[in-house]
Amino acid sequence: MTSALSQDEVRRYSRHLLLRDVGGPGQQKLKAAKVLCVGAGGLGSPIIEYLAAAGVGTLGLVDDDVVSLSNLQRQVVHSTDNVGKPKVESAAERVAALNPHVTTELLPVRLDADNVAGIIDRFDIVVDGTDNFPTRFLVADTAYALQKPLVTAAVQEFYGSVTTLLPYVADADGQLQPSWRCLMPHEPDGNVPTCSQVGILGAVVGVLGTLAACEVLKLITGVGTPLIGRLLMVDIRDMRIDTIGYKRRPDTVAPVIKAKADQPA
Repeated sequence: MTSALSQDEVRRYSRHLLLRDVGGPGQQKLKAAKVLCVGAGGLGSPIIEYLAAAGVGTLGLVDDDVVSLSNLQRQVVHSTDNVGKPKVESAAERVAALNPHVTTELLPVRLDADNVAGIIDRFDIVVDGTDNFPTRFLVADTAYALQKPLVTAAVQEFYGSVTTLLPYVADADGQLQPSWRCLMPHEPDGNVPTCSQVGILGAVVGVLGTLAACEVLKLITGVGTPLIGRLLMVDIRDMRIDTIGYKRRPDTVAPVIKAKADQPA
């Protein structure tokens, strides 16, 4: 049972407590929640900061990279003084400075088939801000198999997208919601250009990461309608926002993963 909010927390979250759709019960849900943030880079920066500021009780930070000077144009969770430091340590320092009521679990590893299930299973919700398709597919398949809600965002140049996945939950018609592979059945063939190759406008990750954080907060509190079966696409260059719907593919099969008991903590 989550403990009552302290006086410091009541003052800190006063604007949440004023919201009719959040209030005390919603803030208690946030305090009790455990969210895994996959990636502590560009998208991860606003995701981590806004979830910490909102009072999400436990944030798992997964990233095996270190802070470099070229990151700082967009990865605002890190500082110049932390160049060369593991990103999870740098991000945890920022979380502690922003909100001492939030616990961080540092996971300076690259997710792979051997560790992903054991890590994801410890959290309530997963939010993916990675920059490569192999990890994105791995996280999506594992979250589906373990029945964990997944919010996933992607960016490149001036563009980005975000969606929310609960493929193990039925819709109002009794049909299962779409999975990541309903949107993208297979990993793209060939080499997909990365931000380090084609560039990225720094503020774009702020927009998409913040939208992803909003989806996580909505899932925790039960407020509003998540982007389930909808892909929100943002074009910052021409300032356009579009949403496309996608449905469950009839050939979709739930992923099979290694037993959780075989996974390292």
